[in-house]
Amino acid sequence: MQIIIISGMSGAGKSYALQALEDTGYYCIDNLPAQLLQALLKTPQIAQQERIAVGIDIRGGKDNLKNIPDILANIRQNHPDTHLVYLYARHSVLLKRYSESRRSHPLVSEEKALDKAIHLEAQLLTQLVEQADWRVDTSSSNIYELGSLLRQRLASDQPRTFSLMFRSFGFKHEAPSDSDFIFDVRCLPNPYWAPELRMLTGLDSAIINWLEQYERVEAMYQAIRDFLIFWLQDLDTCQRTYVTVSIGCTGGRHRSVYMAERLYHYFQQTMGDDVLIRHRETGQIVKPS
Repeated sequence: MQIIIISGMSGAGKSYALQALEDTGYYCIDNLPAQLLQALLKTPQIAQQERIAVGIDIRGGKDNLKNIPDILANIRQNHPDTHLVYLYARHSVLLKRYSESRRSHPLVSEEKALDKAIHLEAQLLTQLVEQADWRVDTSSSNIYELGSLLRQRLASDQPRTFSLMFRSFGFKHEAPSDSDFIFDVRCLPNPYWAPELRMLTGLDSAIINWLEQYERVEAMYQAIRDFLIFWLQDLDTCQRTYVTVSIGCTGGRHRSVYMAERLYHYFQQTMGDDVLIRHRETGQIVKPS
């Protein structure tokens, strides 16, 4: 049985995440108190399921979060294919989402101001952040991008022990905080300053040809590739399930896209469907292998 536990900050997209997994065949249960999870897995209806997803968060009660590390350890003894996914977003983004939706935060009754309620929730969920197998920053994602990302990375019909995702981004839009590795390629020649190339992206042949005329671009690619070849072996050995490698340039449309694509294609040759790619600033969500 595969068990996906979806948790994280209120307003970060947990309900949409469960809906996306339900659409792919998961048996989903939302807002379950953490201490009931072990009993749930023993019920006949759940025991016969191949894949389940459970939403556990602050709505189940603050006291129920304290024992999650022990609960997870016990569950993994019988169900090693158990994954904790933690969704979060920047404080300003959560404030905006609640303002636009006019929904009430679960902790507003304790902290009358929404701003303080969000801060309190982040403090209470610290243990979940530390226990998470995969942290997902949804600040720059809409519900469709989040759903696609989860389906690609979690809902494959093939058994997956190690998932590697490459992501391009622009530093002027903030670096993604859920990265395991961040590489800065702003030192490379910038095609943005060539007027005929400015509106293109690193996926276009004109950009690719322009960048590949510079030896520094090839040297940067080889350096990042060799670094990852060396260290990803250790991460796999340490049973790290999800690794996200982010490549950043200024705007996230030219150099970072080009470099992420080259790295994706290299590692996809050896790892196959376990390698994914996302271009945050160009609107491309996740490319299926």
